Amino acid sequence: MVVLNSFLSYLLLFVILVAIAVAGAMIGIKLAKNKNAKMAAQQDDAESTEE
Repeated sequence: MVVLNSFLSYLLLFVILVAIAVAGAMIGIKLAKNKNAKMAAQQDDAESTEE
């Protein structure tokens, strides 16, 4: 019974850490896409003012 309890405790910790990692990856992807979109908009503005 002690082994099962310990296993479940570590399993719960693992699930929590995986959830945090996935959330961090999703936030990072969202921020990178926003940054890329902003940079593309700035380049489009710069190109249109040169012409």
